[in-house]
Amino acid sequence: MPEQTAHKVPKMRTAEKALAMIREEDPETSVSLHQIRRLIKTGKIPFTQAGTKKLINMEYLYRYLEEGEQHDPCD
Repeated sequence: MPEQTAHKVPKMRTAEKALAMIREEDPETSVSLHQIRRLIKTGKIPFTQAGTKKLINMEYLYRYLEEGEQHDPCD
């Protein structure tokens, strides 16, 4: 019998829903809807187009917020 691989279903959310999830965990967050939309628009976090909606994987958003952008210390 072939081995089955368990798939983790990604938490795909619109920018509005992503912000709501962040605020649920941290009501005092400084993350804004504008910031999330800018990250999508500039390609800093990937998204999936679903009709007119842009869906982001919450794992990628959380990772970006935790790690930020990599800057060269010599700059």
